[in-house]
Amino acid sequence: MRKGIVFMMLLSLLMGACAAKTDPPTLKVAAAADLTLAFQEVGKRFEAKTGTRVVFSFGSTGQLAEQIENGAPFDVFAAANVQAIDKLTKEKLVVPETAHVYALGRIGIATKLKSVQTLNDLLKDDIKKIAIANPDHAPYGLAAKQTLQHAGIWEKVQPKIVYGKNIADTLAYVESGNAEAGIVALSLMKTSHVDFHLIKEAMHAPIQQAVAVMTATKHREEAKQFVAFLRSTEGQEIMKKYGFSLPKGK
Repeated sequence: MRKGIVFMMLLSLLMGACAAKTDPPTLKVAAAADLTLAFQEVGKRFEAKTGTRVVFSFGSTGQLAEQIENGAPFDVFAAANVQAIDKLTKEKLVVPETAHVYALGRIGIATKLKSVQTLNDLLKDDIKKIAIANPDHAPYGLAAKQTLQHAGIWEKVQPKIVYGKNIADTLAYVESGNAEAGIVALSLMKTSHVDFHLIKEAMHAPIQQAVAVMTATKHREEAKQFVAFLRSTEGQEIMKKYGFSLPKGK
């Protein structure tokens, strides 16, 4: 009887060890805040397809890149601009052959006011605050600044500008009423109830969304699978659904 109990205990431990070995890993993906809605769907589809779970950390591209440089244990980095990936590639922090531009972002004016539809409307007296992401570390904030400069109104509206930590934080300024208008990502508008007016792409430098696998990842194959899924027909259709344009060749 005693031998039987010991045998069952050993068998249970052995089965547990085998299960632990076969359980798929959880990928940690650092992703720009504009990807919040799109990547939530990408993550669900990827997990259903591969069994690999994905946990996202959303934030501004610059701040996430800094975390990676300081040793943050991410497996994949999806930035809002290709320059961030290029810089990390030079620092040997990403696997070079996995670096790709997979989507192009779009921006527009978000507001609750019917009187605001164009960039020049931002000059109106009833617009006290205009929210944009911090251009020092958020590519969408830089695109917003470039747009206002291209329109010739940057210096005029600068006293009204309030900076969000990232593009999701910027939209929150408008939704909460803490800013009468903001320049935000089209990709975040599916669940928002503010009015949105798309800005022409020619008003700013292209917002090239880029992704790469981290050199330090312990799950390189699974991380490569995530990048491959993002670039697949299924992944690209999800990106289009949330307002992203596809790079040439897609």
